[in-house]
Amino acid sequence: MKYIGAHVSAAGGVENAVLRAVEIGANAFALFTKNQRQWKAAPLKKDSIEKFKRFCKVHNFSADQILPHDSYLINLGNPDTENLQKSREAFIDEMQRCEQLGIKLLNFHPGSHLNKIDEKACLSRIAESLNIAIESVPNVVAVIENTAGQGTNLGWHFDHLAQIIEQVEDKSRVGVCLDTCHTFSAGYDISTLEGCEQVFTEFENTVGFQYLRGMHLNGSKTSLGSRVDRHHTLQEGTIGTDIFKFIMNDDRFNEIPLILETINPDIWAEEIRFLRSLQR
Repeated sequence: MKYIGAHVSAAGGVENAVLRAVEIGANAFALFTKNQRQWKAAPLKKDSIEKFKRFCKVHNFSADQILPHDSYLINLGNPDTENLQKSREAFIDEMQRCEQLGIKLLNFHPGSHLNKIDEKACLSRIAESLNIAIESVPNVVAVIENTAGQGTNLGWHFDHLAQIIEQVEDKSRVGVCLDTCHTFSAGYDISTLEGCEQVFTEFENTVGFQYLRGMHLNGSKTSLGSRVDRHHTLQEGTIGTDIFKFIMNDDRFNEIPLILETINPDIWAEEIRFLRSLQR
């Protein structure tokens, strides 16, 4: 079974994200459980938590079909001690929110070295941050999203993901989300079916499909290896649609959230139908 959806708005309460996913014909969705551009947020209301769980049950969304994203402010590899601590506390809060809602996955961007420490040290800090968070909050799996490699962001190379996972003590509590736009922008050529075979063989050999817990399905506005993160709609841009054909017809992508973050929410329902039409 393919779980396909989009990153929907949680405006007015997290429970509304469920209804917005239903509106676009999704059987998966992503959301922010708090404002993604603020450090602090009010605790989730008891009424919102109850409604979220009830709406998920009514509309048949299990925990496997929901992939929330943490705040963009968090940098779990921050070289500055004070800011690192702030990020760790915010990440633990995000994990606690997921636990309250009965969600078992939390997607996050790994972190940036800010040209102040080397890559290896930064990757170790990220892993250490995850070990602290995992020990603090039960059940929720920390899902590392690969990046485009913009600026000093790490996680653009499959080996970065493998190095973080290697240093996480409880491997059952860490996973990976691959973003098609980021993968292409980072230099992995997924524009042809042959390229997809090669790239995902490399992913299997470097990281392992047992860690793949979600995908972000996006077109790209920039060229292969641009290291610039600019999403496009599925059928426009520089990647083409072979990657989506590949994903929709490969069982290794079954029963994980396949989430649209494409640039036009008005056509998400249409894009979901397009993806389903690719299944043979």
